[in-house]
Amino acid sequence: MNLKDYITSVPNFPKKGILFRDITSLLENGKAFQYCIDELLKNSKNFSFDKIAVIESRGFIFGSVLSYLISKPLILIRKENKLPGDKLTVKYDLEYNTDILQMHNNSVIKNDKVLIIDDLIATGGSALAASQLIEKASGIVSGFIFIINLSELHGMRLLGEKGYTSSSLIDY
Repeated sequence: MNLKDYITSVPNFPKKGILFRDITSLLENGKAFQYCIDELLKNSKNFSFDKIAVIESRGFIFGSVLSYLISKPLILIRKENKLPGDKLTVKYDLEYNTDILQMHNNSVIKNDKVLIIDDLIATGGSALAASQLIEKASGIVSGFIFIINLSELHGMRLLGEKGYTSSSLIDY
């Protein structure tokens, strides 16, 4: 199955000049979604990890299913002011502006190995911010898995330059 057949390309969204890769059509097809999760599961076997961290919001969809299938704890990395209690915070640059990601400060304990899952990597800003949160908590980033890699924006290359291993199911 070619997962690209289930991704909708939306020109000029969220702003002119951007070609948005929409996963909604993948999620709406049960067989394609199941195949995607099966591939994510296979890919995860290339990493050694104790926990899975997911980046808001679409990363939650894929990482929560993987967490369930392999019985590993799930860590939520969310946008600012979405988590109660004590949090770690990182500010980072996006393709279009700046943003803030947060994680509960007790989600990761010293030397936890964490696999980070998200639906898409573009420039790598949110992925790097997520890694900074894990490392602020004294955890170890085992690697990253993305459903979609926008290779022309070099996010995965940036992660590699920072010493991280990453993979994707689909490359554009």
